[in-house]
Amino acid sequence: MKNFALIGAAGYIAPRHMRAIRDTGSKLTTAYDINDSVGVIDSLAPEASFFTNFEEFYEHAQILRRDELQALHYFSVCSPNHLHHAHIAAGLRLGCDVICEKPLVPTPDLWRELCLIEQETGRRVFNILQLRHHEAIVLLRKKVAAAPCSSKFDVDLTYITSRGKWYAASWKGDHRKSFGIATNIGVHFFDMLYFIFGNLQRSELHYSEDTKAGGYLEYQRARVRWFLSIDANDLPKQALGEKSTFRNISVDGEALEFSEGFTELHTVSYQEILAGRGYGLQDVRHCIETVHGIRNATPRITSTDNIHPAVSSLIRHSV
Repeated sequence: MKNFALIGAAGYIAPRHMRAIRDTGSKLTTAYDINDSVGVIDSLAPEASFFTNFEEFYEHAQILRRDELQALHYFSVCSPNHLHHAHIAAGLRLGCDVICEKPLVPTPDLWRELCLIEQETGRRVFNILQLRHHEAIVLLRKKVAAAPCSSKFDVDLTYITSRGKWYAASWKGDHRKSFGIATNIGVHFFDMLYFIFGNLQRSELHYSEDTKAGGYLEYQRARVRWFLSIDANDLPKQALGEKSTFRNISVDGEALEFSEGFTELHTVSYQEILAGRGYGLQDVRHCIETVHGIRNATPRITSTDNIHPAVSSLIRHSV
């Protein structure tokens, strides 16, 4: 049994980590969040110590190191994006391996800094790349691997997940903290595309504003037109009034069905990490570089063939 600490216990994604800790036979002993709305702990880890002050949390973790039975083995980081680097570093320096949500860090420079801290501490950083464990994604990867090496697939990626006015008022609406739409909600899919289609060869940004973005990515085995949005007005007509989220990936015109099968993927990720098969810093480097490039690009269209249909529609209506 491994002892866990969790940072960001009041966040949306934290309960999935708490369940994964419990369901892998480990124990959440210590949790921290500046917000005390953490009643979910009662059903998942009622004995866990809880802190709303980081200094007290850190000191408590230091004291636990003196007792072999209570010492922490893992840090789970579910805090806002801009705090990931500092919290990962704190976990490593406490002698723990760290499991962190995406995006791990926003820039290649911070990624390299984590590599140095890993070397200094002898501990490891693992990223939750749950889509790599989704059955439909695994099957598509096998299909691509079996196709002739010279072939490239044409892919359209569309992800629209409606968010209300609260989003803009939260840390997620602050680009200094979330790093924008392409990073906050796109990094999951950019990792998936790399996992399936290989190294990124070309990236174009066609459209970017606070609530939506779109562009073109070319991988070793695919040409990808992508569009991400949190604006309900971008939902297709068939989804309006019925669903708040529209997720679609088509490969050579054939839709990939992966709307189900997400609920247990954090637990699977934890099982793999605890078994020594987790995704570490080298695995996540590519998507950090991808979103960093998108975030620093200027929207520009070089070919109408590469534009996602949703972006084309937005450009038409803005003229």
